[in-house]
Amino acid sequence: MTDIIAGVEIPDTAAVAQATSFLREKTSPLLFHHSRRVFLFGSLHAREQGLRPDPELLYISAMFHDAGLVLPYSDTEQRFELDGADHARRFLLERGFPESAAEVVWSAIALHTTPGIPGRMGAEIAATNLGVLTDAIGWGLDRLDGDQVDEVVAAHPRGEFKREFLRAFVDGLKDRPDTTYGTVNADVLDHFVPGFRRPSMVERVLHSPWPQ
Repeated sequence: MTDIIAGVEIPDTAAVAQATSFLREKTSPLLFHHSRRVFLFGSLHAREQGLRPDPELLYISAMFHDAGLVLPYSDTEQRFELDGADHARRFLLERGFPESAAEVVWSAIALHTTPGIPGRMGAEIAATNLGVLTDAIGWGLDRLDGDQVDEVVAAHPRGEFKREFLRAFVDGLKDRPDTTYGTVNADVLDHFVPGFRRPSMVERVLHSPWPQ
């Protein structure tokens, strides 16, 4: 039976079903529902803007975009976005997707918190970012049909999203604070973690080993 929410069809493929199961089992209900809303909102914005992302690749991008908060990819400390991107790339390649598709999804996830860049790239990358912005900070809510927004939230409730989402960021980043340099993630640690002090680009230039 086709699953349609707010006029958006959830792709009926093996990879989509496996990604859904993976997120349900390996992350939290908070991140599962957030990720599904990101797909739905991203799809609605794509439709409104005349973008035509591949629904399966957009779904995989949305489902893995925050996986790195709870599933570090390796012992090497790196931005959580890269952890999620690496997980998704491996997930796709193990299932026979072409390298080009895996790279699209990798880029969508790696860049989903980067301001200004995703919108200049492919449809899947742009739509993932738009879905994230809508669900996280309410960007573009006024561009979406209110009944569709209500349907999305009814299917995937927000609950205490603001508080729990920020806590998930703190929990996922507090033990690797250096990875937040130059990103919006530093804002979270700066607000919630006592003693955290973000390094600045000015300090890095002034304290470099160059004499001048």
